[in-house]
Amino acid sequence: MPLEKHLEKLLPLVQKPARYLGDEWNAVKKDHNAAAVRMVLAFPDIYEVGMSNLGLKIIYEIVNRHPEMLLERVFAPAVEMEELMRKHSLPLFALESRRPVREFDFVGFTLQYELSYSNVLNMLDLAGIPLYSEKRGDGEPLVIGGGPCAFNPEPLAPFFDLFLLGDGEEGLPEILEKWPALKRKGAVRDEVLAALAAVEGVYVPRFYRPRYSPGGSFLGMERLHPAAPGSIRKRTLRDLEGPYHPLAPVVPHVEAVHDRGIIELFRGCSRGCRFCQAGMIYRPVRRRSPGTLKKIAREIIKNTGYDELSLSSLSSCDYPGIDLLMSDLNRAHESERVRFTLPSLRLDSFSVGVAEQFHRGRRGSLTFAPEAATGRLRRVIGKNISEEDLFSAVGTAVSAGWSSFKLYFMIGLPTEEEEDVVAIVALCRKLRQRIKDEQGRWINLAVSAATFVPKAHTPFQWEPQLPMAEVKRRQGLLRSAARREKGIRLSWSDPGSSFLEAVFARGDRRLAPLLGRARQKGCRFDGWSEHFSLSRWLELFAEMKINPEEYAYRRFAELEPLPWDHLESSVGKDILAREYHRSRRDNLSWEVQQ
Repeated sequence: MPLEKHLEKLLPLVQKPARYLGDEWNAVKKDHNAAAVRMVLAFPDIYEVGMSNLGLKIIYEIVNRHPEMLLERVFAPAVEMEELMRKHSLPLFALESRRPVREFDFVGFTLQYELSYSNVLNMLDLAGIPLYSEKRGDGEPLVIGGGPCAFNPEPLAPFFDLFLLGDGEEGLPEILEKWPALKRKGAVRDEVLAALAAVEGVYVPRFYRPRYSPGGSFLGMERLHPAAPGSIRKRTLRDLEGPYHPLAPVVPHVEAVHDRGIIELFRGCSRGCRFCQAGMIYRPVRRRSPGTLKKIAREIIKNTGYDELSLSSLSSCDYPGIDLLMSDLNRAHESERVRFTLPSLRLDSFSVGVAEQFHRGRRGSLTFAPEAATGRLRRVIGKNISEEDLFSAVGTAVSAGWSSFKLYFMIGLPTEEEEDVVAIVALCRKLRQRIKDEQGRWINLAVSAATFVPKAHTPFQWEPQLPMAEVKRRQGLLRSAARREKGIRLSWSDPGSSFLEAVFARGDRRLAPLLGRARQKGCRFDGWSEHFSLSRWLELFAEMKINPEEYAYRRFAELEPLPWDHLESSVGKDILAREYHRSRRDNLSWEVQQ
């Protein structure tokens, strides 16, 4: 039975069948026979999550602007849909054409989160594509990965033919442009990969082999092919003023997690928080001009009908003249009742003033991220704000009509002590009391305490994660401290999922067989609490004789080789080490001052 007929019978049986239709407004459908190269962009999570991702929107529109290139989408099917697909031997299919994913020339995964790795392998299996790169023949699609996790893809490396590090706006079309000529000359798979390895930013894992000492210590990467560079430098889009922003993004049938238009103000961040991977790998800072941003806004509104647009970046209020830009956008689209929002605010009164412009009398909650509750710990992590900054920003917001706030903190940061943990509640209590004393109003605080996860290419890449038992104990301290507090609602991340995230974030290729086994055991959607099972993962580690604590809880020596050393981000290892030492000096100097 043809795929189309199968879907007609199956879609009425699943939740949200619109996830699998592929005929949304602005979806691009091209003739497969006329395309010189065909690629499907795979997001390893459900439709609603993937359709919120700006990177997916950018790549989809930019590649499809090339007349000879075809790019379609696929998302991880929800559990009940996957069960039906397997029961009826239905392969994973691209949304636009409903063709099997294995019929495309390239399958590209965006790797945003380590806990999506099990979904990547499950999607490959569902597509009927051999999991391991070395098992794929010349007729199989090339599997390519990109996104932040590509800066240490080693746990996934044996499953991928290539990775593209950094910005994909120019790099991906350059890869795809090479395909037709290689196909015409009948190049075999290794010849194709050798040709693609010459593209800046491309990493071909099979051209490298990790070396280990007899005791199991990682010693570095050995090059196996003359086409393999000694190190891979990330691809950087130098100028955002070009035609690199989606102007007619696909409008999802099902309400997405972030159901609004997105405008990227700038890329990169100059703040340098020592725990933040995004702040390191997306450097340098590149901005769009106000004129370009206004044009993008006009086009998105015209082409989608969105009545809300988010002005996005790692720190949107750092955009020069953001207040004037907001004022101009509000004035230009006032008659259309379009709302412009900022995803995050700096801890200062200026940011609150900007927030007033886009809320227009609507007062939900404002979000701030102090990250740590004591001045000492904020100094250690490079978060250069004071307690007074928080009080002043919240006070200004309350004066402007807000009464609810979200505050983001972390548990387990390097050098953290018990007093830093209980200080989270003490700071919130002090903040509420001060606002009550000054303005006669109680405010409500939703306080989130995530667990610190050390990430590659950050100054804290050498630091261990706090052991799970200790994380739970400190979460208990936080819970006890807040037990009788009114107006403070606490939440925190699951220690088990944070532990697994740390394992893969600092992992090497020895974890690949574990991932393959995890897929067989049914691991998928590990980023979702209802599907994640720590006990199942711990059983797998024991079965494969792998100690996960060696990856998550060990302090790496500064001079030892790291599994991602051959992959270059924006910031060199020497600079990261210098910032790491500065964090220690900042801690010592603070103690001396006190």
